[in-house]
Order: sequence, then C-alpha cells, then structure tokens
Amino acid sequence: MPFLLISGVFVAKGAAPDGDSVRFRPDDPALWDRVGGPHRVKRNASGAAQLRLDGIDSLETHYTPRHGTRTHQPLPLARAAADELLAWLGFTGVVRNDSETVTSTDQAVVPGFILTRGADLHGRCVAFAGRGPAPGSSGAEIFVDVALLRLTLNHHQLATGLAYPTFYRSLFPALRAEFTAVSEAAAVGSLGVWAADATTTGAAITSPSSLSDDIVVLPKLFRRLADYLELGDGDLSLDGFPAFLAQAADRFFIISTGHSTTGLDAITVIDGSTVRLTHPPTDLVFDEN
Repeated sequence: MPFLLISGVFVAKGAAPDGDSVRFRPDDPALWDRVGGPHRVKRNASGAAQLRLDGIDSLETHYTPRHGTRTHQPLPLARAAADELLAWLGFTGVVRNDSETVTSTDQAVVPGFILTRGADLHGRCVAFAGRGPAPGSSGAEIFVDVALLRLTLNHHQLATGLAYPTFYRSLFPALRAEFTAVSEAAAVGSLGVWAADATTTGAAITSPSSLSDDIVVLPKLFRRLADYLELGDGDLSLDGFPAFLAQAADRFFIISTGHSTTGLDAITVIDGSTVRLTHPPTDLVFDEN
C-alpha cells in the first residue's frame, strides 16, 4: 500500500483546525505536485495546504449550511477533538477567538510528516498525519501497514473516541479494519463521542438548538440535517428529510450486506421528531462526492 511521504511542519496560527483537519507545509512545496489522483492539492502563498485526515470525521466546531448561517455540533466534544489534535502534534499555549481561529501558540510550527495518495474535491490533501521525524525520506513512496497506522494522528483520534470512523473507497481494507477495531474499542469504553452517540439509537430534534447543542451524531448525518433544516426556515418537521437525502444522492457501500447504495434515505429511519441510521459508521464505505 504505497503512499507518498512528505516531511514538513504543521501550522496552527491563523487557521481554524478542528479534530480532523489541519494545515501542513512541506519542506519542499513542490512535492504537492506529486500527490496522485484526479484532484490537485490547493495551497496558499506559503506553500501550506489544508489536510483532511483520512478515515475519520470529528464533530463540527464550525459548519455553514449551503443555504444558512454558521452552526456547530455540541461544542465541548467538538472543541475537545480540536484541542487534542493540536496537543498531540505538539502545540501548546493555544489561544482561539470566537470564530475558532487560532490567534497564538507557543510554537510557530511543529515538525511532522504526512502519508498521502490524493486530494479531495475541495483540494484538501487526504492524508495520515504523524509527528516528529518521518519514517523515511521525504518524497519517497512507502508502504503503510497497521503498525505505521497506529503511529498516526488519525488512529489517535479514533482511539480516544474524539472522532467517528468515516470510510471512503480509497482506504485500503486492512487499514479500515484496524480503524474499525480501534473505534469499536473506544465505543465499548464509552470514550469521547461514544458516551452520547445517537447515530443508530435515535436523535430527537425537539428545538432549534437540539442539533447544535444537544445531539451527538455522525458528522455526515449532522451536515445533512443542518442543510435540510435551514431550508425549513424554522420548521423542525423531519417529514421531508428522506426525500432530501434521496436528492443528495450520497453513494456508499454497506459492508455487512455487500450492497452498493445511493441515498442515505435507504438507511435512515424517521419516527416523529427522531432520526437514526440503521447501520453504524463502521459498516459504511462512501464514494467521494
């Protein structure tokens, strides 16, 4: 499973890193042009680019629905994930403003490395992230096995329960299996999000603030709910949510049934004001869209 290894530094100040995304600047920014796949990595004037940590999705500290105003998931857990990401990488003395932007840290940058095979539709480099010295020469193609995966920030966020597993087809099955195992262990221990997770047990939308302040669910489901509810202009009815999900047409594979499916409505149950998925996140593998 070869990945492009890139050494560089992580950057926090001036950005709004959350629990699954952070800026990274290679020692040699020209290496961005060697990242494979159909999408190019978008980088700023300094050569830094936004990462999307592969295989994980943390609660949203700031999300803007397509037709609405900025919102978030329950902030204690969402901010805990963001804080843990920066602390694990080596940042201390982190100060944020009200918009979640980091205004100061004790370190301007911290050294580390990434392992990547491509970028997403938005130009974010999809990667595993590591701290300290790289396990090889920057620019080399190296094999990522389970032992190396366990040294990554991605694995750490799942092990602490501060991120949900969210798999895409580009993630190799052996690595996905390790992420599944560590996520299930965190769930058994009721760590992080798992102490309050309502993704498959049912989340009740009973007030305008339910989604942002009370309900802990898979971020992909949260984003779809936030987009849908903004269209209702205060109407909390979920009657139209299945049709909305069908129109969104997320494509995914259900591991337990072996079925390729289009539309989260196929695995979503609405019971009055309550919504739930019929399959856990570890049973789903999404297509990029």
